Amino acid sequence: MSANKKTSSAIASNAAKTLKKPDASKIQKELAASALAQSNTNKQTGKKIETIASKALKSSKYSEETKSLAGSVLSQSNSKN
Repeated sequence: MSANKKTSSAIASNAAKTLKKPDASKIQKELAASALAQSNTNKQTGKKIETIASKALKSSKYSEETKSLAGSVLSQSNSKN
């Protein structure tokens, strides 16, 4: 059941900007890189980045920008969990 899920252009643009920010956190950059990698390809979220994204969404310490990237990355996962 592959649905060719891809990052939207708005999220891809945000991800690219995040990667250029010198003050972006390591987590933001990892999520941004994953989102960008999935923007025009059939690549899907790996288990490691799924875990990172899931924890970011559940934590109150992350910004809305981080959570937006995390949500995008998780929405492209084929995981049933």
